[in-house]
Amino acid sequence: MTSPDIVIIGTGMGGASVAAGLAHSGASILLLERGERLADTPECIDARAIFAAGHFRPKEMWREAGGGSFNPGNYYYVGGNTKFYGAVLIRFRRQDFCEIEHHGGLSPAWPFPYEELEPWYSKAEALFNVRGTLGEDPTEPPHSAPYPFPPVPDEPPIARLRERLRKIGLNPASLPLGVDHALWLQRAATPWDAFPNAGRGKMDAESCALAAALKDENVRLETGARVERLEASRDGRSIARIHYRVGAEQRTVSPKLVILSAGAVNSAALLLRSGEDGGLANSSGQVGRNFMNHNSAAMLAIDPRRRNDSIYQKTLGFNDFYLGDGEGGKPLGNVQLLGKISGDILRPNVPLLPAAAANFIAAHSVDWYLMTEDLPDPESRVMVDGSEIVLQWRRTNLESLQRLTRRMRTICRATGYPIVLSRPFDKRTPSHQCGTVRIGRDPASAPLDPYCRSYDHRNLFVVDASFLPSSAAVNPALTIAAQALRVADHIRRKELS
Repeated sequence: MTSPDIVIIGTGMGGASVAAGLAHSGASILLLERGERLADTPECIDARAIFAAGHFRPKEMWREAGGGSFNPGNYYYVGGNTKFYGAVLIRFRRQDFCEIEHHGGLSPAWPFPYEELEPWYSKAEALFNVRGTLGEDPTEPPHSAPYPFPPVPDEPPIARLRERLRKIGLNPASLPLGVDHALWLQRAATPWDAFPNAGRGKMDAESCALAAALKDENVRLETGARVERLEASRDGRSIARIHYRVGAEQRTVSPKLVILSAGAVNSAALLLRSGEDGGLANSSGQVGRNFMNHNSAAMLAIDPRRRNDSIYQKTLGFNDFYLGDGEGGKPLGNVQLLGKISGDILRPNVPLLPAAAANFIAAHSVDWYLMTEDLPDPESRVMVDGSEIVLQWRRTNLESLQRLTRRMRTICRATGYPIVLSRPFDKRTPSHQCGTVRIGRDPASAPLDPYCRSYDHRNLFVVDASFLPSSAAVNPALTIAAQALRVADHIRRKELS
């Protein structure tokens, strides 16, 4: 088989978006995806299958450094984790590209400002058909183009909640969402948050970016293709071969360009397993380090006197405490609605709770997601032990989450919810893993340049959440897509022209 010009490893938000940006360039492109397409089965709309039985969770186990094994909850399908994401496609704030002091330390500046990425944010919003509106959120950065579609409408209980939040002086804003809610609800009356997209309504990496890329006859997708290692050229300055397996068959391909987009953990692990003396692309010693995963918590605001009959719920959030605590103090984070929980979603998280009680709580709650920034720490890292992934997550900035949780309890009670329950997410929930192969201007401290190109290997790019130098405190999917489109444009101009 003739080797393609470009191989992209992974079809999540980074890989699919960079493929869309490179399509119709004249280059032959092969996407290697370890998973298969997600089939439309009854389990896709069955909350017990998803949340209790773990029907879609991977069978693999990772190991905690110095501890036991755990099931990580990263998904391996065409489209990656976006098949299950909440479809919040929000921009990082302009200030997120600058150095910011948090309770737990400093969030570093990016190697370029917001304005550099802004045009690509607009292109990513168009690619993913984002629903949203401007003018509601005071922290919203400048946009050069409006959202392609109007926002997903609030259901009546959420519309009333929006008004109560406004009355106490907050700025609730419509979440920018990649979802056609009417089309989604044709399948079943479920939320989309954490429910798999089998092709009906959610704008994920497969349904939008990859679908656009595959319209080019020069772009080909190979599923069930698990990449085992990369091989450097003799001089070590480029990647010469990709070794992967399909079933029991070992295969090798030698493209001109390699784009690694396997996710923050798996991209780092693949580089560490490849080569010798610390792995590939790692003269800085930073591959696998600076692992970040948002500090986040679920909060249920309960009013036993009032039912919440919303189906999807997830239409608004607020950033009133994003850039500061509202009292002159340091940033706390983002607050947004979760997809509407049900008793079947709640019970696996509280096993001793009787079904009747779980159903009552779910029917009378509004469900929130609190998210604060995790800061880069070189000792928070991905490591490998043979074929095993070892994760050492040293959480930072937890004081911000604690302060935001306390503030939200007050807000919930002020808006008419006397009972407030909360629980932080743990390592089993991948809350936006990032940072393990970061971009920077100094090759001594960053494996990648600002265009995600390896400083060590001239034909290697890493385009997924691992490139993020900071986690910010909002969902990173749109930022990954925007940077992927920016990188694709750079490759077209500099490598393919």
